[in-house]
Amino acid sequence: MTGLALHQLQLDDSIEYVRVQWVDLHNTIRFRVLTREYFLHLLQAAKAPPGISITKSVLGLVFLTCAPGFGAVGEYLYAFDLASLRRCIYAEGHAALLGTFLEKHPGPNGIRTPSPLCPRTNLARLTALAAQTSARASFLVGVETELILLTSTNPPEPVNTAGWSNSTATPSGSVAARAIQDIASACSRAGVKVLMYHSEAAPGQYEIVTGPMTPLEAADALVHTREAIYNVAASHGLRATLAPRLFPHSCGSAAHTHVSVRSGHTSPSDHEAPSTTHPSTLTHLQATFLKGLLDHLPAALAFTLPTRASYARMVDGVWSGGTYVAWGAENREVPVRLCRPPSNAATAYDTNFELKPVDGTSSPYLAIGAIIAAGLIGIRAGEEVREPNYVGETLVGAVGEEEWAGLCAQVGGARNDEPRARRRLPTDLGAARAALADDAAFREAMGPELVDAYLGVNQTLDDLLNEGTEAEIVTRLVENF
Repeated sequence: MTGLALHQLQLDDSIEYVRVQWVDLHNTIRFRVLTREYFLHLLQAAKAPPGISITKSVLGLVFLTCAPGFGAVGEYLYAFDLASLRRCIYAEGHAALLGTFLEKHPGPNGIRTPSPLCPRTNLARLTALAAQTSARASFLVGVETELILLTSTNPPEPVNTAGWSNSTATPSGSVAARAIQDIASACSRAGVKVLMYHSEAAPGQYEIVTGPMTPLEAADALVHTREAIYNVAASHGLRATLAPRLFPHSCGSAAHTHVSVRSGHTSPSDHEAPSTTHPSTLTHLQATFLKGLLDHLPAALAFTLPTRASYARMVDGVWSGGTYVAWGAENREVPVRLCRPPSNAATAYDTNFELKPVDGTSSPYLAIGAIIAAGLIGIRAGEEVREPNYVGETLVGAVGEEEWAGLCAQVGGARNDEPRARRRLPTDLGAARAALADDAAFREAMGPELVDAYLGVNQTLDDLLNEGTEAEIVTRLVENF
């Protein structure tokens, strides 16, 4: 407990409060504010991992309603992770950190075990399992967070109608320009890797791009980024929302997630050799990861698109990824887009997979965890993807049977007797929940207890979010995400 973060906190008198943050199973960011003195006292006095006691219902509490399986009995020890400590640039005198939900009472061996329902622990577990495969797989993750700045929530009124990358969206001195710049600065000054920001296509819409980082670092950074978005917008008299689709005649808001996968072998290995099925495009490791991802993407959507509103964005023909289980190089009409670098330089910004069916109503830990869990199944199995590469802006649903057969024939190592059919993604939350419940392999990878708890919480959230008139539902969505 004597790391740099603690050392800085002890020396920096400007930090008066520490926000102990967590993200529950339905993506509400919660925190308790500890005084500096009490926080340091907990660090120095603890004989076990320092932390605070929190009721077990906290992970399944939805709008003051307990989801099935959660109640008033029992407590967790929420153990601090000092490596996650960041200064809250948007809140003077505050710092924030995240932690791990542990069983409060030690087991027979005297060790407090992590709760299987802790989303942050689960993401760390999945990353560790990938590193233990024969490929020694590791990941870097970056996220494009789209948000809309509103002047009111009832009804939602955008701050402007400028459009995608338009200079008129950020005129110097305007409230929108000041807000989005201050959001980027708050993230950068807190140690989040910010790559760029710009206006997007929907009214009042902007995007801030962060990464690449390890999966846990990326999820932690996304929590901090979202808090910066909400708080900085509020300081400018605006409301920021990550709601998936507010305006039916324009684009929705996503959290496109970029994932690169690499082998940890220091010398050349079969994992980094060209794939058999797509030798000019993928490595063997990428091809196995992609197969697992596509095979289990329908189930993963329950985590990455967790609200009814999420599916209003995922339609064909609007660059949102469409409704088919498909991938393609530089194709924005498929859910998994292979992104290539502008040069041949092999860096952290190199080839990666962009997951389009992810939005800001999803928990960073569960969404990134679901992507890694699906890909991990493929890496372990070792079989390569056989879906064709939809290059460019090809619309999967517009491809005729003859063209489809031709695309399949181009896949190396294809067997003539292999049945081929274009698969559809779930197009509503109920279908995604059913896919999650039915996918035994994915359920096992994500953790059965977590999946069961999540399904109950997600159903409770869905019921409560969608009460009342359409206008009330939209306002509730905006005010909660």
